[in-house]
Amino acid sequence: MSLTTDQARTLAGSGGNVVSTDGHKIGSIGQIYLDDATGDPSWITVKTGLFGTSESFVPLQNAVAQGDDVAVGYDKDKVKDAPRVDPDGSLSPEEEDRLYEYYGLGSGTGTAGYSDSTSGTESGIASGYVENGSDADYTDTVGTAGAGTGTTGSDYTSGRETVGHDTSGPTTDDAMTISEERVRVGTATRETGRARLRKYVVTENVTETVPVSHEEVRIEREPITDANRGAAQAGPAISEEEHEVVLHGEVPVVDKDVEAVERVRLDKETVTEQQTVTDEVRKERVELDEDGTTNR
Repeated sequence: MSLTTDQARTLAGSGGNVVSTDGHKIGSIGQIYLDDATGDPSWITVKTGLFGTSESFVPLQNAVAQGDDVAVGYDKDKVKDAPRVDPDGSLSPEEEDRLYEYYGLGSGTGTAGYSDSTSGTESGIASGYVENGSDADYTDTVGTAGAGTGTTGSDYTSGRETVGHDTSGPTTDDAMTISEERVRVGTATRETGRARLRKYVVTENVTETVPVSHEEVRIEREPITDANRGAAQAGPAISEEEHEVVLHGEVPVVDKDVEAVERVRLDKETVTEQQTVTDEVRKERVELDEDGTTNR
C-alpha cells in the first residue's frame, strides 16, 4: 500500500527521515512528487551527503509511514547509487523511465510533470511541501515560501554513518584524503674539487761583490856599497842572466749548499654561507560541484 496524499503532505513538513525496511536511516526527506494523472504520491527525494547537498529519487510504491519517517523497500546503497536526476520540480518521461528501470519497476507512466496536491496546478512539488533541514528554505513554483523545519538534513550522524561514496579513483573510502607536497631542505656532503701542493725549481741570478787581491812586480834598485860589493862582484864581469819571481793573485770562488728555509703543508677550514633553495610543490584542493555550480 502506498502513501496517501495527506500522509505525503504531513511527511513533507515533518522533518523526518527516509529509512530502509530494516530501519536503517538512508537520509532526510527532501521533496515529494505527485503523479500528474492520479494525484497520488509517486516519488520522494532523499537528501544525502554532507549537509544534505545531494538528493536521490526513491519510488513510493509500497512505502509505509512510520511517524515522521517513511520506510521504503530499498537499502541505503541502492538509493545512493540511483541515477542522478535534477530535483527541479518535474520529471521528464525519459528521467522517469530511467528510474523505473533502475529500481526494477518496468516502465514509467510517461507523465512529464506532477500535480500540486492542493491546487492541481503543474507545479511539480506540492505547495507547502518543504525540504527537510534548518538551512533549506525555498520558494516553490507557485510562489509559496517553504520554511525549513525538523532536523539538520545531514546524514552525518553521531555514529558517522557513511554519507558519500567514490565514483572514481582507486579506493572506495567514504572520504577524500587531501595531500600536498612538503619541501624538506637539508645538506649533503659532495666532492666539489681537489687542491694539490706541488714544489718546483726555478733559477735566478744572484750578484754579490767580493774583494780580491793579486801580486804585481816592481823593480828595486840599490847602489853598490861595501855591504853588497862582494855579492855584486861574485859573478862574471860581463854575462847574460835571467831572474824571475812568481806572482800570485786571488780569484772569486763560488760554492753552493742547500739550506732549509720553511715548511709548507695543506690544511682545510670550513666556511659557512647562506644559499636560497627554490622548488615547486603540488597541493590538492577540493571543490563542491552542486547543480552545475562549483564552489572552491
